[in-house]
Amino acid sequence: MADQLVYLSAEWRDEAEKRLKAELEPEKMKRITSSMSNIYTQCPDGKDRYLFFGFRDGRLETLSVGEGEPPEAEFRITGAYDTFARISRAELGSQRALMTGKLKLKGNMVKALKLASIADRLNKVLSTIPASY
Repeated sequence: MADQLVYLSAEWRDEAEKRLKAELEPEKMKRITSSMSNIYTQCPDGKDRYLFFGFRDGRLETLSVGEGEPPEAEFRITGAYDTFARISRAELGSQRALMTGKLKLKGNMVKALKLASIADRLNKVLSTIPASY
């Protein structure tokens, strides 16, 4: 692996998938079946991007990165690229970003709050990937 992967690149996605599958057992993920699209606005290249997670019975089933409109998901979280980058570097908690309006959530807020600890586990694994932002 290179010293640093470009955040949200295909290589970064592949490394993220490898680490998430290796480190997040179904029990740690509370055997959830859910999906989440993170929509990144204000990306450095001026494009909007997404990061999509799909879990079935606590296992990562789908992880995709792309431009434009993301796949349909149970939760849709929108925010500036810099906000998501700070979360991925473990400089900002996702719950704090939501509560302070840096991120916007569409989906069942009650279920989202119950799953907040799972999102934190995801972000903790992603923060271990050496990346350039």
